[in-house]
Amino acid sequence: MPKTTATRRTMTAAARAAAKRAERGHRETTPEPTVAGRTVLIDAPKNGWQDPPEPSPEAFEEDEAPEARPTPGRRRRLLTVLLGTLLVAALAAAAVLGWRSWDAHRTETARTEALAAAQKAAPVVLSYDYRHLDKDFAKARAYLTGDFRDEYAKTTKTVVGPTARKYRGVVKATIAAPAAGGAPAASVVSASPDEVVVLLFVNQVTESTQVSGQRVDLNRVRVTMSGTDDGWKVSAVDAL
Repeated sequence: MPKTTATRRTMTAAARAAAKRAERGHRETTPEPTVAGRTVLIDAPKNGWQDPPEPSPEAFEEDEAPEARPTPGRRRRLLTVLLGTLLVAALAAAAVLGWRSWDAHRTETARTEALAAAQKAAPVVLSYDYRHLDKDFAKARAYLTGDFRDEYAKTTKTVVGPTARKYRGVVKATIAAPAAGGAPAASVVSASPDEVVVLLFVNQVTESTQVSGQRVDLNRVRVTMSGTDDGWKVSAVDAL
C-alpha cells in the first residue's frame, strides 16, 4: 500500500474520533431541558450507560393523571355537599312561602271579622238617649279598648252627658245603606292580622230642644279596630 494512502486513512480515522469526542463533549456540556418538581427513578441496565437517558415528559403526565382526576370518594363528598345545599335552600323557600301564606290567611280573616265588628260597634258608640245615658255609655264602653276607652269615658262624663241632659238630646246612629236594600256602606281601608281600619258612612238622627223636629247628618267615620283577647275592639274613631 502506498504511504500517502495509509497516512490519509490514519488522518481520516483521527478526524472521526475527534468529531465524536467533540459531539460527546457537546452533549455533556449542554444541559437538556428538564422537568422540575419531581424525581423519577429509572433502573440502569447491567452493563451501565455511557450516556444515561433523560426521562420523557410522558412519564410525568402518566404519574400526574391519577391525582388530577377526582376519586369516587371525592365525587361522593361533592355530591353530598351539593344536595345538602339544595335541600337547605328548598326548606328556606318553603318556610318563607308558608309564612306568607299563613300571614295572608290571618290578614284576610282579620278583614272579615273586624269589618263585621265595626258595623256592629259604631251605631252603639255613636248613639245615646238623655233618658238612660249611663246605660248607653256603659254599653258603648264594652266595644272599646285601650286609651280610647278611657278617653270616651272622660268625654261622655264631662261634655256629652251634661249637654244631652240639658237639651234632652237623643242621637240614633245607623250605617248607611242603599234605599233599595243591599250591603251597608262600609269598606276596609287597610288591614293586618292585628289591626284593621274601616271606613263607614253613618246616618245620625238627632233630636233635642235646640232642633226643630229631627236633624239628619250623613257622616264619614274612620274606625280603627284592634285585635284583643276578647275579639275586635274599637281603638279609635275619627270623623272625616
